[in-house]
Amino acid sequence: MSTDTPGASMRAALAKQNQGAHLMAAACPSRAVLSHLTSRWAVLVLVLLLSGTRRFSELRREVGGVSEKMLAQTLDALCSDGFVLRQAYLVIPPKVEYSLTPLGREAAERLAVLVDWIEDNYPRIEQAQAAPADLAA
Repeated sequence: MSTDTPGASMRAALAKQNQGAHLMAAACPSRAVLSHLTSRWAVLVLVLLLSGTRRFSELRREVGGVSEKMLAQTLDALCSDGFVLRQAYLVIPPKVEYSLTPLGREAAERLAVLVDWIEDNYPRIEQAQAAPADLAA
């Protein structure tokens, strides 16, 4: 395995520790975590939570286009994977807050780099998307 390949050192370290996470294996249960972590809504939620704790309604307002159902499913998956902490307060009306766990902060920081890259390079991406249309004309 080449160390020049992105992520190769992580995969090599996991293999040495025999933790059983082999994302390239079709039946690896870690693929579900990858799916949860890299979904459109999860990326946006995690990046938002980098700046602090949010209530459900705040997340719904700030993540444009997400339905209440999808946000609830996304938060449930992120909580069950250990990336997000759900804190419910026994008050009337009910109050629930979401924040990053240390593991979630690590993941969110890495995803924020990707989000920043996409935003910084979007003009180039648009140009590349338009290129095939230009060739067909």
